[in-house]
Amino acid sequence: MLDNTTRPNKLPAAPGVGYKPQHFAQILDNAHPVSWLEIHAENYMGDGGRPLAQLRHLSEQFPISVHGVGLSIGGEGPLDPDHLARLKHLVGWLNPASFSEHLAWSTHDSHFLNDLLPLPYTDTTLTRICEHIDLVQETVGREMLLENPSSYLAFEESTWSEPDFLREIARRTGCGLLLDVNNVFVSATNLDFSPRGYIDAYPLDEVGEIHLGGHDEDEDDHGHPLLIDSHGREVVDPVWALLDYVLDKAGPKPLLIEWDTDVPDWPILRAEADRAQAALDRVPA
Repeated sequence: MLDNTTRPNKLPAAPGVGYKPQHFAQILDNAHPVSWLEIHAENYMGDGGRPLAQLRHLSEQFPISVHGVGLSIGGEGPLDPDHLARLKHLVGWLNPASFSEHLAWSTHDSHFLNDLLPLPYTDTTLTRICEHIDLVQETVGREMLLENPSSYLAFEESTWSEPDFLREIARRTGCGLLLDVNNVFVSATNLDFSPRGYIDAYPLDEVGEIHLGGHDEDEDDHGHPLLIDSHGREVVDPVWALLDYVLDKAGPKPLLIEWDTDVPDWPILRAEADRAQAALDRVPA
């Protein structure tokens, strides 16, 4: 367990965006208001080439957040030691301002599933996740932030609420939390609970980073609204309103705009960062 009285997170309370190589030159020419960048760890675990050269150059000018999507923190089996070793190497040379992963699982036996799947919130799951987080933090030698998932179903065997489950993980392991506001809105719509009630119960004092992204609208087999966390479009107005509610309670935080599919031209992504900066400007420091 890490000592959670200190927070090594060094991201500014300002907008960041998920870095895409097609935006490399434009970021260097006109990044404002973007103050930091996020990368997906698994895209930079190789030994060389243009991607790593560009990342090294960007890291000299911007704080970098490393966001993992492949550790399968909630998986029933042990964490992949080769994946952990590659992650340790990346974090070692890059020295990012922040490192995060998901409260989810994506592996079964030797198979990797191309999704981040939710978990039942039970004492058994809690113990396993805390053991995995302890191993990750010990391996990389720094605090990890854990992100709340987007959910499409609930488990009957769950005995913890999600906010309490995350609070207890942070208490036991010393990790921090990454609050994805769009995920809260998606889960609240799909599972029919109050997104503001979720935020009221959430341990906001443990949050080191906030994510915002787009989602797609669909219907389930019964004609009820079903939201899909796609990261493929702009952030919708109700999610911006929920962000305002979060910032009013938590104060300024690093805000990331995620856009991972159907990636737009840089001016569109930068406009989303402008809106994130406007949200921060409305909050007293």
